[in-house]
Amino acid sequence: MSVYVKICGLQNAASVVTAVNAGANAVGFVFAESVRQVTPAAANAAAQNIPAEVQRVAVMRHPSNDEWQSVLTGFAPDILQTDAEDFEKLDVPDSVVCWPVIREGSAAASGALPPVYIYEGANSGVGQRVDWSRAAEVAHNGQMILAGGLTVDNVATAIRMVRPFGVDVSSAVESTPGHKDDELIQQFIGAVRAAENS
Repeated sequence: MSVYVKICGLQNAASVVTAVNAGANAVGFVFAESVRQVTPAAANAAAQNIPAEVQRVAVMRHPSNDEWQSVLTGFAPDILQTDAEDFEKLDVPDSVVCWPVIREGSAAASGALPPVYIYEGANSGVGQRVDWSRAAEVAHNGQMILAGGLTVDNVATAIRMVRPFGVDVSSAVESTPGHKDDELIQQFIGAVRAAENS
């Protein structure tokens, strides 16, 4: 099986190029309060020259509609990722794909799930790992992109146990919080591709 890979929390063109060249399917830019937070203009500049098949993801958390509109205008993402309940108050055009974040243990995790969704713990971007056994039960519904606590060393086990549609990594491919490490990005994607073939 082919596993979709998103590298999240990117802040500059060099890291984006590394992720794309290593085989990432999506690059994520954080607009929520975080050490990885970027402006729409900075994200747009960093993602200028990526191939059309690589998706640009705007990562938000409980944004106001005005905040979302500034990201939409300044960055023009392919995908908006934010908590499931946020979409009710946001004006998202048909041209933008919606990726709701379903948090482990939430009411949304036990209800009807959307076609594609991010599955993670209560807090984003801090390496908080979910219960993979529980995630495996949820992953039968729709296309789960598993996030939280995935590393070069454990992503193959996670793929084997959960069988997700995709995986999402941020903090585990950094040398220090907010600073991406080219070698770790390459190793993480390499580990995913190796797991596909085993």
